[in-house]
Amino acid sequence: MNDAHTVLAANAAFYDAHESRNLAAMQAVWEHSDRVACTHPGWPILRGWAEVETSWRRILEGPGRNQFIITNDTVEVVGEVAWVTCDENLVAPGSTFTVAATNVFVRDPGRGWLMVNHHGSPVGA
Repeated sequence: MNDAHTVLAANAAFYDAHESRNLAAMQAVWEHSDRVACTHPGWPILRGWAEVETSWRRILEGPGRNQFIITNDTVEVVGEVAWVTCDENLVAPGSTFTVAATNVFVRDPGRGWLMVNHHGSPVGA
């Protein structure tokens, strides 16, 4: 499997963890360092693994459930860094909406491609 396919698999693992509300799986997707950052739609930028993990804990333990249909995804790999841009088409009870997302990964020699940045912005109607 080439790097692009491996990065797309890591990206899919991120959305699978979110959909299944599996905190351990979400933790496995991310690098655990101070350089990670996450911007959930409508949230301020969260920096550092402690803040990012806390946000995922709150989201995954919360009442809402989302299904993601990922479209328009592309991957770019440059050395030890890769990014995926995509549309997150979310299906939630009583609503559907789209978020434009960028997910940045770095290659870890022991763990493979790990997310260091997720940024989601709602797409206006």
